[in-house]
Amino acid sequence: MTEYRVLGHTGLKVSPLCLGAMMFGGFGEESAEKSADIIDRALDSGINFIDTADVYSRGQSEEFVGKALARSGKRDDIVLATKCHGAMGDGPNEGGNSRRWIFQAVENSLRRLGTDWIDLYQIHRPDPATDIDETLGALTDLVRQGKVRYIGSSTFPAHQVVEAQWAAERRGLERFVCEQPPYSLLARGIEADVLPTVQKYGMGAIVWSPLAGGWLSGRYRKNQELPESRRASRLPHRYDMKLEVNQRKLDAVEQLAVLAEEAGHTLIELSLAFTLRHPAVTSAIIGPRTMEHLEGQLSAPDVRLSDDVLDRIDAIVAPGVTINPGDEGWQPPELSDAKLRRRP
Repeated sequence: MTEYRVLGHTGLKVSPLCLGAMMFGGFGEESAEKSADIIDRALDSGINFIDTADVYSRGQSEEFVGKALARSGKRDDIVLATKCHGAMGDGPNEGGNSRRWIFQAVENSLRRLGTDWIDLYQIHRPDPATDIDETLGALTDLVRQGKVRYIGSSTFPAHQVVEAQWAAERRGLERFVCEQPPYSLLARGIEADVLPTVQKYGMGAIVWSPLAGGWLSGRYRKNQELPESRRASRLPHRYDMKLEVNQRKLDAVEQLAVLAEEAGHTLIELSLAFTLRHPAVTSAIIGPRTMEHLEGQLSAPDVRLSDDVLDRIDAIVAPGVTINPGDEGWQPPELSDAKLRRRP
């Protein structure tokens, strides 16, 4: 892997594959040494971008990444990204996007990662209870203190991406230089608004779940026993085959698998290469749990999909369509809480 891409307008060059660390720790690979082996292999392959979050296995992922970087001595060679927002304890202020929590969360992440600075610090999800000015003000102070180099958002809807850009300009604050949305062959909703918005504001896009939470790994096929999955137990709405939308996903996967084979690629290569072909996408986050998973994904940046193949993909899953809305990663509270839609 020799190609590097510029993250938005920052001048920062990152690999087209970003190593996601969500599966390192209690949620996936529970051995710090084996996780470090996977990280070392990824770095040796040319990946220079690692993404984690404080909430992944309640800090254990960050700890594993920190130990791996200390072992390799390659901290200065990589772009290290992490996130805050998710609840990290039972207290009412141990999560969210407030100044109080961001300041505490970044110190915790720095300690777990064993580093003096974070290259990219991202807000993991929107927080309706916190004004974006409050969040950007806190992040700006962290940049000025040298603890954070760049800031970004994750899974923000397009209108909130715009609001954050306007707030930064209005108040003279640091702005989000990138957005991290979900994007795959089965979840293309961001093509309608988020990706065009990212392009308009000169931001990078680091897409997560390009294999649709394992659906595009080749393990989900018709007339085969479905694999056991920890994700399925935690996110049943995305995997429950009694749901019609998931049956539609399985139908699409079957057609995409046939297309991949006819094009001379694995389904994994087709899926990752598809996301990397979009002009707004800087990197795709891969989240291997094993060395085998990693090896099966490293070839994707070298795959160039023809326009004919892309047209056939569009015929299977139309542009801008997310088959199961549950794959969008975040739902506005106005949809999940009926009280917000009903006048008392």
